[in-house]
Amino acid sequence: MRRRILGGTGISVSDHALGAMMFGGLSDTDDDEAVRIIHRAMDAGINFIDTADVYSTGGSERVVGKALKGGRRDEVVLATKGHLPMGPDANQGGNSRRWLTRALEDSLRRLGTDHVDLYQVHRPDPDTDIDETLSALSDFVRSGKARAVGTSTFPAEQLVEAQWASERRGHVRLRTEQPHYSLLARGVERAVLPTAQKYGLGVLTWGPLSAGWLSGRIRSAADIDLGQGRGSVERHKFDPALPGNARKLEAVGLLAKLAEEAGLPLPHLATAFVRAHPAITSVILGPRTMDHLDSLLTGAEVTLSADVLDRIDEIVPPGTDLNADDFYFTPPPLTDASLRRR
Repeated sequence: MRRRILGGTGISVSDHALGAMMFGGLSDTDDDEAVRIIHRAMDAGINFIDTADVYSTGGSERVVGKALKGGRRDEVVLATKGHLPMGPDANQGGNSRRWLTRALEDSLRRLGTDHVDLYQVHRPDPDTDIDETLSALSDFVRSGKARAVGTSTFPAEQLVEAQWASERRGHVRLRTEQPHYSLLARGVERAVLPTAQKYGLGVLTWGPLSAGWLSGRIRSAADIDLGQGRGSVERHKFDPALPGNARKLEAVGLLAKLAEEAGLPLPHLATAFVRAHPAITSVILGPRTMDHLDSLLTGAEVTLSADVLDRIDEIVPPGTDLNADDFYFTPPPLTDASLRRR
């Protein structure tokens, strides 16, 4: 497993990270099997584990903590996130000092550790001044409860604002960004990835298989089940009758053909594509089963030729998001008319 330095922190991380979102109750993977998957990933050379408080309402963090008992905590660079709602109270979420302080303490308790190596703000919060958030994050670092801090799914302009505020207000700098990036979602190439490179941010990406679209299981509309699983609850991301999903389906067919010609399984093409961008530090793998993890690990050393990358660009042009509804953050003025009309 190759290693890269995480955003100027000096911390060496594997270029694949283990995402723990599917553990702790979100999937049918029981806790003991999840622990075995985590250990298998570590034994294969993955030293970077990413989770969040909101995954299974703390269940994922508890499973990760269980897996790291017995002296294995120091073997990993441990990352978690806070921001998304953890209860019905409006103050049980967001990027305020009040909430993030509570959220980090709760995460440390569930993880069974006194610090995380990376604490990330899971989403932007338009109701909280970035100075407030950075002040709290700085205290986490200075108290030793977090070794470094970062963001997830932040637009480029907010990354720049955060760097500006840190420089002028004496806050600890954000060191990482975690965007959604895949063969079907290349919009971050326009501004987010160049901004990360400009400011020396480490980039760990999520969703390389695009919620299963690039798993190799989907070849036609008949392979998409809208009656159960994610297709039933996130229809806007899977219904092939919707224009954005129709574009994804067409691209998947062409990418599958390209992968076959290159002698690769489609998931290996997908993860190797993400790793090929010079801004990327680590790509997060989110396996649900041991077989899924082992399959992804066999592609860990795949490197795509310039010819294959050029052909990918012909199928999905650089900077293109095939379905804008795939994303989890939309600036409030685009959804609330009162913010753009008198």
